[in-house]
Amino acid sequence: MRAWTVAGALVERDDRLLLVANRRRDGRVEWTPPGGVVDPGETRLEALTREVLEETGLRVAAWSERVYRVSVDFPDREMRLGVEVFRAESWSGDLWFDDPDGIVEDGRFVDASEAPSLLGTAPAWVRVPVGDWLHGTGVDDHYDFLAMGIRPGELVVERR
Repeated sequence: MRAWTVAGALVERDDRLLLVANRRRDGRVEWTPPGGVVDPGETRLEALTREVLEETGLRVAAWSERVYRVSVDFPDREMRLGVEVFRAESWSGDLWFDDPDGIVEDGRFVDASEAPSLLGTAPAWVRVPVGDWLHGTGVDDHYDFLAMGIRPGELVVERR
């Protein structure tokens, strides 16, 4: 079983949340908060600081304690995804998009009324906790999902 560790960022400006447009291998675009895989030898916050800079051009100087975590089991793909999400408490810079991985194409700060339409492109394990956080409906400490299927655009996902 492969295990992926990912760190996610909640970056706000004027009560608006930063979402980025990720181009997936199959051509789909998913809008999500910035973040990415934790490389060997990195802490989650080191990886998150690097990913946010690479994906958006923003330099984060301080992170909150973990806001929430997400686990996703992909039994048909023999994979498990673990995500920890943190809020940027202090950051600087201007948005620019020159992702060295060629995934992030665009981004913008959105308010709670615009976010659902963009987050609708994201998988449930992103959309549900970010939606809870944006709308102040109470964020769980841990979100647990099961994703059945092989192809990313065709997964059947349920919250456990």
